[in-house]
Amino acid sequence: MTRILIVKTAALGDVLRTTSILPGLLERYQDAQITWVTALGAEPLVAAHPAVAQVVTVDPSSQDSLDAAAARLGNASFDLVLSFDDEAPICRFASRIPARARSGAFLDAAGRRVYTDDVEPWFGMGLLARDGKHAADARKRANTRSHQELFAAMLGVRPGRPELPLSAEVLAHAAARLDAVTRRARGPIVGLNTGAGGRWPTKAIPPERCVELVLELHRRRAGAISFALLGGAEEAARNAKIHALLAAAAPRPDFVDTGCANGIPEFAALVSGCDLVVTSDSLGMHIAIARRVPVVAFFAPTSAAEIELFGAGEKVISTAPDYCSYRSDADNSSITVERLAAACERVLALRAVTRS
Repeated sequence: MTRILIVKTAALGDVLRTTSILPGLLERYQDAQITWVTALGAEPLVAAHPAVAQVVTVDPSSQDSLDAAAARLGNASFDLVLSFDDEAPICRFASRIPARARSGAFLDAAGRRVYTDDVEPWFGMGLLARDGKHAADARKRANTRSHQELFAAMLGVRPGRPELPLSAEVLAHAAARLDAVTRRARGPIVGLNTGAGGRWPTKAIPPERCVELVLELHRRRAGAISFALLGGAEEAARNAKIHALLAAAAPRPDFVDTGCANGIPEFAALVSGCDLVVTSDSLGMHIAIARRVPVVAFFAPTSAAEIELFGAGEKVISTAPDYCSYRSDADNSSITVERLAAACERVLALRAVTRS
């Protein structure tokens, strides 16, 4: 048996997309037993994956939590530890786990954060880059390979795709929540996951632009389309504004506000019930990709090249000079309603053809 430990705790979308390495690992190490260490809130993103034998959860901000997990895992030696976070506490944690081989980010004998040579293609574009942030940023902008391609090449495995298995029960519950609005409109249902967290606010489009997109699609489809507002706790205020603007619109489009307090399985099931999701570079986007839901994904501060859509959707990319700058105020004004609506129409048309 080959015992493999994966350490990947954050961010949620990154945890999910890293599941793309699992099929390749099982092909390379056919007797593999995989344990995944992740943050408490990320457990649903990996726990149901058939390749994961065990999930160990930690609070990455708590040294006590990391110490307890290290003590628990230190009782057994792993054949391979894959450490994919660059934060000092996680590097320290990963360095404490007995292993025959290591790949990723760890602490060296002097207590400095370092990474192994094989993962240079990824960590060389990040904060730990050996030649500094300026060079790392330049490589990030020049990169043309997806996250899946990069990680597969680093690990010497076949490129895979992320997966997020869901129970029939949670899928059925989500379908029931979406069913009424879908029946009224008698057309496709488009999920709107257009917000973003606080780190890169211009990953999101303004609520007013989101509403304009809804009204434009409603006009183009002569009302035969419905919409689902999607988001997490950080999107509560903006989704409330979108809800109010849509409710006051004339003509009023058919929409359902799914709320911002859904757990990850419930949120993923709602995404799964959509025919298309218009989304920022976010957890919602990664869930849609993992659940094989077509997307129109838009990008301004972050890299579109890293995202693989697997032929199911389109990317709308900022044409501003600061695209992929990872600036918190990157210009997203070129992500217009017209560009988004045209992409939605193309993706919906292709979906209709493939279903016929």
